[in-house]
Amino acid sequence: MAAVVAATALKGRGARNARVLRGILSGATANKASQNRTRALQSHSSPECKEEPEPLSPELEYIPRKRGKNPMKAVGLAWYSLYTRTWLGYLFYRQQLRRARNRYPKGHSKTQPCLFNGVKVLPIPVLSDNYSYLIIDTQARLAVAVDPSDPRAVQASIEKEGVTLVAILCTHKHWDHSGGNRDLSRRHRDCRVYGSPQDGIPYLTHPLCHQDVVSVGQLQIRALATPGHTQGHLVYLLDGEPYKGPSCLFSGDLLFLSGCGRTFEGTAETMLSSLDTVLGLGDDTLLWPGHEYAEENLGFAGVVEPENLARERKLQWVQRQRMERKSTCPSTLGEERSYNPFLRTHCLALQEALGPGPGSVGDDDCSRAQLLEELRRLKDMHKNK
Repeated sequence: MAAVVAATALKGRGARNARVLRGILSGATANKASQNRTRALQSHSSPECKEEPEPLSPELEYIPRKRGKNPMKAVGLAWYSLYTRTWLGYLFYRQQLRRARNRYPKGHSKTQPCLFNGVKVLPIPVLSDNYSYLIIDTQARLAVAVDPSDPRAVQASIEKEGVTLVAILCTHKHWDHSGGNRDLSRRHRDCRVYGSPQDGIPYLTHPLCHQDVVSVGQLQIRALATPGHTQGHLVYLLDGEPYKGPSCLFSGDLLFLSGCGRTFEGTAETMLSSLDTVLGLGDDTLLWPGHEYAEENLGFAGVVEPENLARERKLQWVQRQRMERKSTCPSTLGEERSYNPFLRTHCLALQEALGPGPGSVGDDDCSRAQLLEELRRLKDMHKNK
């Protein structure tokens, strides 16, 4: 009902509302009223969380959370509905696409393929900071595309590699991940479009559930349900056993290098469960995220864990990469466990610094979910400074 009311209100306002929509979708603004209430944060100095607490970075001003509120409330449920359920979202995506093609005619980052025994993973930089991927069985010359938001860029890679596109794996419905489904599925008539039936993915032909496996040549790709960012969000795990290499996780907007996605359509508990699904995978699993957010995310991680040496080493490497506009993909889940705060909610240091505080009651999962919610809220504030 809220979306209908908002859509009605948009009539007759034209360009002004388009500007408002772009501003709303660029990210939530900080809650100014709550900035009058501050307290100091503390954190342990080591990644193992065993030392005495050290002061957190002075860059971050703490703002107490309001319990029980969705951390994405500031985005506005009506506006989010307009983006995901109406033509306004598609128009916004098309505008993003045009601008990115003009600004980055060769892509926003320089990428390198990963070659294994008969398998190639090719990152494709699209839009202003997204990544699509081609997973190629080099012997059968068959390809699977993950989140092909710019069909022109993906098609150019298909032609350059000389492969046949037989499947599209869509992590979720947002246009910056699903916008190319129509053009590519029309161009490649035998191409199947996979994704969750709960997410309203455009041009979906083959619905997937948790633990379903997609087989293409020697490629065995398992879908894992990871709701939170959207209700039907899926990640895709390429099994490394058939080609005797590392497994590869294509995480969409669930997990980034040193970050995680916003909880648009779920609770902190839902997102925590999804992140724990990923934590159950092996340390050598390669992480292929949906966005190039590494430098920004590691900056925030330094605010909440300033003495984390693993984070500092990774940040220095990322900064060297980004100075040359090189991609930071992939990292490994083992690395992420050492510096990604959203995967470290079990860490005593973060719990003492950002958690519910002394005297709180409840089980461990509840306190971890509260910490995750707080981390996400502080991350949004950090980005908007």
